[in-house]
Amino acid sequence: MYILKAEHSFDSAHFLANYEGKCSNIHGHRWRVEIEVQSESLVNGGQLDGMVIDFGDLKKDVKEIVDYYDHALIIQENTMRKETLKCLSQDGFRILEVKFRPTAENFSFFFFNYMEDKGYNVKRATVYETPTNSATYEKCEVK
Repeated sequence: MYILKAEHSFDSAHFLANYEGKCSNIHGHRWRVEIEVQSESLVNGGQLDGMVIDFGDLKKDVKEIVDYYDHALIIQENTMRKETLKCLSQDGFRILEVKFRPTAENFSFFFFNYMEDKGYNVKRATVYETPTNSATYEKCEVK
């Protein structure tokens, strides 16, 4: 099995609603996202001869989705008062509402599915919220 990996980082803030602890406060991370794709064979012939895919395409697609979240406050939908959101937006802050709690675990699942929807044979997606703490999502092989 051939496995290729591309990674990219983004800086953002978030908080965990309904969490008892310091992560209930707005805080930031330098998130690092690693996407691994796999193939049992290499392309035979043409421009991609001897490759799984073009690394340039993989890097571009990872960078595109990761950059979207850069320098934003990421919040789960309906976890902040509408008035607060309105004031922050009026003051020029970039706020992204997501349908999931913005944890490393949920982001790994999200990025896995995003890249799979782009047509990649994704093996796993790993999201680091600190240099030493990460969460990985990979599909289990059904036998």
